[in-house]
Amino acid sequence: MAKHGKKYLEAAKLIDSEATYEPLEAVELVKKAATAKFDETVEAAVRLGVDSRKQDQAVRGVVVLPHGTGKTQRVLVFAKGDKVKEAEAAGADFVGDQDMINKIQQGWFEFDVCVATPDMMSEVGKLGRLLGGKGLMPNPKAGTVTFDVAKAVQEIKAGKIEYRLDKAGQIHAPIGKASFSAEQLNENLKALVEALNRAKPAAAKGVYLKNIAISSTMGPSARVNASVYR
Repeated sequence: MAKHGKKYLEAAKLIDSEATYEPLEAVELVKKAATAKFDETVEAAVRLGVDSRKQDQAVRGVVVLPHGTGKTQRVLVFAKGDKVKEAEAAGADFVGDQDMINKIQQGWFEFDVCVATPDMMSEVGKLGRLLGGKGLMPNPKAGTVTFDVAKAVQEIKAGKIEYRLDKAGQIHAPIGKASFSAEQLNENLKALVEALNRAKPAAAKGVYLKNIAISSTMGPSARVNASVYR
């Protein structure tokens, strides 16, 4: 059994591990239990009633959180021609084509999200092993392979996140920082769960939203009443 420090044990007293809370109350408790010296990330863990082994029950997509994640995303855009200026004007941190590919091959990874125009993917694809292993490969389903680079960059900067079902049938996604107001975190959580509802596979049977829990980086988790969102 994992051993926890004194701070964690004190914070854990605030939350009943057997109880299920209404979303806003859960968020307020998680904020109170976030006692680290840094601004902790608040994450949602959603267990879905799908079979992660079956392709027709895969759940993956993106959502723009209304209040962002609290983290400034460094965006790299692979583009050429007029799309370079378009990406720069939209706020991309790094823009280029073969020069950026060469930098990555030499071990440079000072970015958080990659966007690429479709005509660049034949070259970017050569970075599959390097980018894929870090979850950075541009993907059409995530909206990061597109000619509309301005929109892609603006959405990422505004708080767009990608969610993806793991092997255990869960979705893990950040919904903000402990410094956010309870209302902001609650609205971000609602946006995420509504996106998951829209992404429900046709092949999914029975209860889809099984369990929802939220926690801060160093704090205990609070179980959320999932029936609110069903």
